[in-house]
Amino acid sequence: MEKGPSPFEAVLKQIDMVAEKLKLDPSTVEKIKHPRKIVIVSVPIKMDDGRIKVFTGYRVQFDMARGPYKGGIRYHPNVDLDEIKALAAWMTWKCAVMDIPYGGAKGGITCNPKEMSKGELERLTRKYTAMLLDEIGPYKDVPAPDVYTDAQTMVWIMDTYSQFKGYLVPEVVTGKPVELGGSEGREEATGRGIAICAREAAKHLGIDLKGARVAVQGFGNVGKAVAKLLYEMGCKIIAVSDSRGGIYRADGLNLPAVIEHKLKAGQLSSFEGCEGITNEELLELECEVLVPAALENQITEANADRIRAKIVVEGANGPSTPGARQIMQERGIFVVPDILANGGGVTVSYFEWTQNLHREHWTEEEVNRKLEEKMVRAFDNVLEVAKKHNVSMADAAYILAISRVKDAHEKLGLWP
Repeated sequence: MEKGPSPFEAVLKQIDMVAEKLKLDPSTVEKIKHPRKIVIVSVPIKMDDGRIKVFTGYRVQFDMARGPYKGGIRYHPNVDLDEIKALAAWMTWKCAVMDIPYGGAKGGITCNPKEMSKGELERLTRKYTAMLLDEIGPYKDVPAPDVYTDAQTMVWIMDTYSQFKGYLVPEVVTGKPVELGGSEGREEATGRGIAICAREAAKHLGIDLKGARVAVQGFGNVGKAVAKLLYEMGCKIIAVSDSRGGIYRADGLNLPAVIEHKLKAGQLSSFEGCEGITNEELLELECEVLVPAALENQITEANADRIRAKIVVEGANGPSTPGARQIMQERGIFVVPDILANGGGVTVSYFEWTQNLHREHWTEEEVNRKLEEKMVRAFDNVLEVAKKHNVSMADAAYILAISRVKDAHEKLGLWP
């Protein structure tokens, strides 16, 4: 599949689009195009066989005009600086679209966690945290899980940071287990936000979700949660996939059985009674709702004209290139962009941080109610901008987000 522009090139194009549309001051545009700080560390750890191996870790702090840096940490063989810079920028726009008081950051380590033991991952995480000790903190930079990191990873970060401080600091990270300060509803938050956006998009277009066909690319925490929630709303889940490929059934999958199989077998392709399907083929299925919830640049100019969904809800970060979004827009496909669609995760992370700061604990019902309000308000705000400027939802989301960040920069001024 053609890769398209690099992730950070896509970020710069998005900024230029908004700058041209709103006739922004070139000085402000120049300021928000550059990450505020980039940290690159070499992380040496002892492997289980006694060898010393050095991994490269990153933390990009993109913008803090609206609040502390916020963003996940991913462990993946393809992690590089360009990707992390782009993800940090997208986090900045996402927090602005959701109107929560955070800036944007992202971190990552170039490694293959599937080939590492739990002990090796713990040593890697704690060493990485120790090397970034001066860069993170509850009021400075608050990490969270991302690709191939989870609640356990966050506990290791929290504990390492707390050991240096001499007291427990749960608010230094979000995405923790509930027993250690995590928020109720956090595990399904991103998927729930995507499902809410799919519901609101269908409502806007006059599409009945009862029996609507849905295809979900990516079946990790996010993809599994959104498939489950849309299934419970009455949708017909016709295809799901993981990194090894997917399964398809025209009359709908027995999703609870698929989830149970995935948990036991660790992959989807051996699930019986379905057709095997590639990730590329899944994207091109005829359906009402397509959710690309895997990695970036899955829908490009090379395949955008073959997308047959009526609604594309971007569950992953940057799954569609700007050019692909334009093609889909021209073809009448309603695209809910990533910085809106997957904003549920960072929103409940904000709820978790708030609870930690005040040493409170909210019920799952309260968290879900607050998330529903935030997601619907953000969707409506973006839709309003789209109508006002006669642009796509994707362009509208970036116009709204970058405008909010720009306003913060102009009010703060330049110091010294």
